[in-house]
Amino acid sequence: MARRTKRIRVTVNGERYEKEVSPSKSLLDFLRMDLNLTGTKEGCGEGECGACSIIMNGKLVDSCLILTVEADGQKIQTIEGISRHDRLHPLQKAFAEKGAAQCGYCTPGMIMAAKYLLDHNPSPTAEQVLKAIAGNLCRCTGYGSIVDAVLSAAKER
Repeated sequence: MARRTKRIRVTVNGERYEKEVSPSKSLLDFLRMDLNLTGTKEGCGEGECGACSIIMNGKLVDSCLILTVEADGQKIQTIEGISRHDRLHPLQKAFAEKGAAQCGYCTPGMIMAAKYLLDHNPSPTAEQVLKAIAGNLCRCTGYGSIVDAVLSAAKER
C-alpha cells in the first residue's frame, strides 16, 4: 500500500516552504532532514532535554514532540534564523565569549530558550535565567557560564 503524505506550508526563519510530509514525521526530523537545518539537535526524543528547542509562533517548544503536520501554517525560528546579515546574535556572541558552549550539543536549544526569555524579559535576573533554561540539560558547563552569557547578552541588546 502506498505511503500517505500531507502537503504542508510553513515559514521557517522567514522563508516559506511547501512540502509533502509523512503524517508521523516529527518537526525535528523535518527541520534536520527535509530543510537541512541541522543546528537543532535531537537529544532525548522525549521532550526532556531541550536540545531541540525552537520558537514556533512566539512560543518555545520542543520540536521532537511536534508532528510536522501540526506545524502547517506556522512560523518557526531555529538557531539558524537568529543571526542577521552574517552577524552573530548577541546570545551567540556571549556564549562564545563566556565559554558557555563546551561540547556545543545543548547550545542551540539553550540559546533558543534564552532568546525566548530575553524577547519577553530583556533584563532578567540570574534566577530568572535559571528558571528559563530549566528545560534544557547541559552536562558540560555546570550552568554558571550559561547564566553569565545570557546576562551579558541582555546588557548588549
